[in-house]
Formats: sequence, C-alpha cells, structure tokens
Amino acid sequence: MSAVVAAAVLAPAVLFPATASAADAPKPTGVSGPDTGSDSVKDAAPEDGDGQEQRDRAEVERILADSPSWSKVRENAAKALKGGAAELRHFLTVELDESRQTDNRVRVAQIEDRGGPAVKKAADQALRGTYQDVLDFLATGQYTARAEDEDRAKVEAILADPQTGRGVREAAEKALKGGAAELRHFLEVELAEKQRPDNLVRLTRIADGAEGAGPALRLAAAKALDGTYQDVLDFLATGQFAARAEDEDRAKVEAILADPQTGPGVREAAEKALKGGAAELRHFLETELPKQRGDDNRVKLAQLMNTGGPAVREAAGKALDAGTDEAVEAFLNGGFAKAQFEDDRVEVLRVIADPATGPHTAAAAQKAMDGTAADVRRFLTTELPALRAGDNRLKVSQIAETGGPEVHKAALAALEGSDADITAFLKEGWAKARAEDEAAAVKPGNGNGTGTDGSGQQPQTVQPAGLTETTGTGTTTTRTGTGTTGSGALASTGSDGLGWEAGGAAAALAAGAALVVAARRRSTES
Repeated sequence: MSAVVAAAVLAPAVLFPATASAADAPKPTGVSGPDTGSDSVKDAAPEDGDGQEQRDRAEVERILADSPSWSKVRENAAKALKGGAAELRHFLTVELDESRQTDNRVRVAQIEDRGGPAVKKAADQALRGTYQDVLDFLATGQYTARAEDEDRAKVEAILADPQTGRGVREAAEKALKGGAAELRHFLEVELAEKQRPDNLVRLTRIADGAEGAGPALRLAAAKALDGTYQDVLDFLATGQFAARAEDEDRAKVEAILADPQTGPGVREAAEKALKGGAAELRHFLETELPKQRGDDNRVKLAQLMNTGGPAVREAAGKALDAGTDEAVEAFLNGGFAKAQFEDDRVEVLRVIADPATGPHTAAAAQKAMDGTAADVRRFLTTELPALRAGDNRLKVSQIAETGGPEVHKAALAALEGSDADITAFLKEGWAKARAEDEAAAVKPGNGNGTGTDGSGQQPQTVQPAGLTETTGTGTTTTRTGTGTTGSGALASTGSDGLGWEAGGAAAALAAGAALVVAARRRSTES
C-alpha cells in the first residue's frame, strides 16, 4: 500500500487517467474538500485586462497558505505561482483536484499506520477502493473504526483485570471474537448483566475470609451482602478500600505490640486503639504513637544513664540536653551503641589489667579487643563468666597438687562440684583448709616442740589467693590476700606462686595505659 501511495504522489496521472475531466471527478468534502473559491473559476485563459489573473493568484496564495507543508497541493500551488495566468488557471481547474486526491490518500495511509486493528482494516479497504471510499473513510469511516478499537481496548482491559469474575470473562472473550456490534453490545448490555452474579460471588468469598481479608473487610462485605445490590456496588467502589485500610492499620498496631522493644506507653495506647475502630486506629498511628514513643524513649534513655558506663552517661546527657525527641531517638538508634562500645572496650582493658585474670580469660579478652563491637559485647556478656570459671578450675587443680592434706581434700571436692563450689572454695574453703593444715603442723609430737613442722621451717600463714568475680554489669572485683612465707612458701601477693601475674605483667601495663588514654579522651571530648 505504501508503494501505491508513493506512486500516487510521484505519478498522479497513473492513478487518475487523463481522460477523466475535473467535472467528472467527485469533489472532496470535509477538511479535505476543495476550496469553494475554485468552484467559480473558469476553465479558460482570462481576457487581458479583466483582472482574472490577479484573482486567480490571490486564490492560489490562499490555498498555499492553508495547505500542510508535506502536501502535493502546496507543492503544485507554489509552482503555479511562479508562472503566469495560464499556469494559475491550470492549477485551479486541473491540478488542484488531482493534488487533493493524492494528499487524501497519503492522509489515509498515515491514519492506517497509527491506528488500531479496526482503523487499519478500514483504511486499507479505502485505499484499495475508489476515491469516494477514501473520502468516506476520512469523513466518517475512521471514526467508526476508532470507536471499535476503543471498545476492543476496554474489553481487553476488563479481561486483564484479575478481579474480573467468571461470567464477565466468558462474555468478554466471546465479544472479542466478533466485530464492532458485538463489542458495543457487551459493554452496554452484557457487562452489567454478568457483573451482578460475579459481584455477589466475590463478596461471599470475601465475607468467608478469601483473598486474605481482614476482620474489617469481612464485616463490611457481609453487611453489603445483607443489603441491596447498590450496597454491593458501593462496597466494591469505595467501601472495600476503607475496610482494607482499617485492616492494614490494625496489622500495623499489632506489629508494634509484637515488637519486644515497644515501650510501656506505646503498648498501653496501642492496646486501647485495638479495642476501637478505624478512627481510633488511625488516631493512634498518626497522633498517639509519636507522642508515646517520645516519652518511652526518654524513660529508656534515663535507664541507660543509670546503668551505663561513663561514655554512655555522657552521650545520654547530651541527648537530653538537646531537648528534642529526634536527639533522644538518634542516641538510642546509634549514639548508644557507639558509647557502649567505648565503655565495653574500657571494661575489657580492666579485665586484661587485673593481675588476678587467668590466662584463658586474658587471651580471649585480647582477642575481643582486636574485633568488632559485637565481639567485645559478646566477650563481656557471654564468654567472660565461662572463661573465668575455667581459669578458676585450673587454679583449684593447681592448688590441689601443691596444698596440704586438708587443702588437697577440699580442692578435689570443689572440682567435683559446680562453678559456684569452685568460687566458694577460692573465697573461703581454701583459707579454712590451709588453716587446718597449719594447725596440724604445730601440734605437739609433730615436731621438736620449737614450733616448726619438723623440717626446721616456719609454718605457713597464708590468706586466699586472688579471686575474680563477675558482676551483673560485666565489672570485676578482685580480692587478694596477704601472708608471710618461709622458705618455699607462697608469695605475699596471694597468687599462690601460680605465675599468672608474672606472665601478664606487660599486658597489664599496656591495658592500664589504655585505660588512662580512654579517660583522657572522654575528658577532652566533653
């Protein structure tokens, strides 16, 4: 067809035989019809001096101004204006109609290229027919075809909607197999007829809990089913969306309650909102939630100030001094973790610096210091108690090997018990057992009566060695006994000669220096 149009543009004489006169050709109508001024133009050269040439030129100039830039009419009009009276008259009496026929065919081809299925089909038929078919298509046919395409698009959209019911879907598929009349009949008649039973089925399913319907949606659907069909339509048009919004709000409030981080103020307001309807839920989410969350955050911040370390207390105080909910929330969401990490590192350094810290605990503490904030926190809250218990067991086993009879007996009993038994032995049982061993060493008949143990050495009087305990906050307390020793006796530091302090002296010095640096840094930042 494009080849036909091109041939029409390049050689109009081929499409319109020279034997057909202008009077025999049908006159275009509508926007593509001939200019009325040309109907009165005479098909003869004007007489000199009667002004016909000037009138013809004015008419051609008007036609040129009204023609689109791409048209054959414009091209031939411009050419005629370069000639004289004969060329002007020939254009008006012969070339004008021929050029308009060519232009109208080009317009039909353009409409065909941009149109839908029905438009394309009607345009193709027009181009294959007579020039009157072209004019009829431009005047009315294209609009009828466009309406059919629009109806087809509407029906296809109905089919694409996942909410379309079975009855409507079957009727729509049948209409698409027909033409303009079937499509129009479906949209004007069948659609409403088929929608009613489909809508009732859908509401029944929603009321029964289908499609993940929440309580508000199910209740609204059941209420619409008990009313008129207009109630059903109103539910589908607007009511369902209001009910769905209420269910979504309810789910949000329930999620807030399920969050273990939700504070008491928010929790109380949320529980109250759940007992109400849509308005109460919306009011809670938009108004109550921000207010109660701000209050809860301030309470939580105050609690952290009471239980946290120096860095936490300092950062929390700055957030409170700012006086805004945003500052408090920023502390809880990020500032607290940063300050807690600093306090945790200081606490681990204290563990390392403590001369009573056992070898396994010290090694794990150093490893934590080289890790992340999570590593440090895990060491303090999870690993430290077990590590200390293990080191304490090691210490008790060493005491059992080097102590006197009663110490040996009491140490073995502790080793067979729990971690608490181990701790109790180091705190009290060890001292008691050694006292018994020392008392037995000075009894008459056990020596030469000079207060010795038979070997010429003075008896030992030693208090329990260093004992490290873990408190609920991860801090440590150290108890170190003192005593006097004779040859080969225990060191006065209370370490029982186990050598932990000697091996950890450098680490303790380094940790102590780090504690000083951390304290100075906080002082500088404040």
